[in-house]
Amino acid sequence: MSRVWPWLLALVFTFWVLLPIYLIALSAFAPREAVYAWPKALWPREVSLDTLRFFFGVEGVWRATATSLAVAGLTMLFSLLLGTPAGYALARYPFFGRDLFRVFLILTRAFPIVVLALPLAVLFLRVGLYDTPLGVALVHTALTLPFSVMVSASLFLSIPKELEEAAWTLGCTRSQAFLKVVLPLALPGLAATAIFAFITSWNEVFAASVLTLQNKTLTAFLLSLLDESPLPFKFAGGFFLVVPALVFIFAVRRYLFTLWGIASR
Repeated sequence: MSRVWPWLLALVFTFWVLLPIYLIALSAFAPREAVYAWPKALWPREVSLDTLRFFFGVEGVWRATATSLAVAGLTMLFSLLLGTPAGYALARYPFFGRDLFRVFLILTRAFPIVVLALPLAVLFLRVGLYDTPLGVALVHTALTLPFSVMVSASLFLSIPKELEEAAWTLGCTRSQAFLKVVLPLALPGLAATAIFAFITSWNEVFAASVLTLQNKTLTAFLLSLLDESPLPFKFAGGFFLVVPALVFIFAVRRYLFTLWGIASR
């Protein structure tokens, strides 16, 4: 019986996660008149692309999608470029105040984005970053960077330092030992960090709404049309917001399987 419980819990969790996605997809691929039907059918009686065509036909959707992809990509890049060296330094080099630095790093998440967004909007207006993908990406990076640093530090702590020292004795410099020995071993965890950064940026709506006017991300664009948009548009938009995150996770699943100790096939 003890072996059955983990499978039951995994089944319940999978059902809990996939059911909303399935219901949104069911309405997104249903005819427009079926979206308004009640009660809702749990199995598609007719598959139609009318709802998605209507969604993609709305002016501004494709531009907002491109902006979201650009912002999420920049956030992922900045999180890895800044978080990985910082995590390596925390794991490998003792320095005064290291533990206090960890605490302050986590405390940065104690400041809600609602408090920070308006001052940042004023600052960005002054420096020319307002209403730009780069400005939104910098804010999203601030949200994801503590997670990136802490995960990277845990990864490098789990990799024996003796491996680097062995590479040094074989003629590698510190940089070469990191790139050829440590980094390949840390890739699965860094992939998880990249997923977190991408999904956080893709789904974030408040800062993107405050810091953009013309170049809105997809979430900010959909929020601005939420009150006046019809029900099919909302279902199609919800489904389209889920798809890129799922595709990105599928693309890096090999590294996640390695992180979890599962052989990739």
